[in-house]
Amino acid sequence: MPKITYIEFNGKSHTVDVANGLSVMEGAVQNNIPGIDADCGGGMACATCHVYVKEEWFDKLVKKEDGEEDMLDMAYEPNKFSRLSCQLIVTDELNGLVVQLPSKQA
Repeated sequence: MPKITYIEFNGKSHTVDVANGLSVMEGAVQNNIPGIDADCGGGMACATCHVYVKEEWFDKLVKKEDGEEDMLDMAYEPNKFSRLSCQLIVTDELNGLVVQLPSKQA
């Protein structure tokens, strides 16, 4: 099972096992990681699962669709490494993925 590391805004790190096929957002919710609200449950209808992907991982992820880019415009302080964690599906290739959480969600 791939390990995903979530780093809270305050620097506290949580490394958890997330099953293949789940989203990075679902992994956070199932493991009670603070800082991912997931208000829409993964429907890409909000930006409350916004994360910053570590630069070394960014190009290894599937590319953003236009809808994700539109939703990120609503996120709190997005940057070029911003992604919606509901759109990141866990696979063995993502073992070791590190995401940082913003100071708050939109």
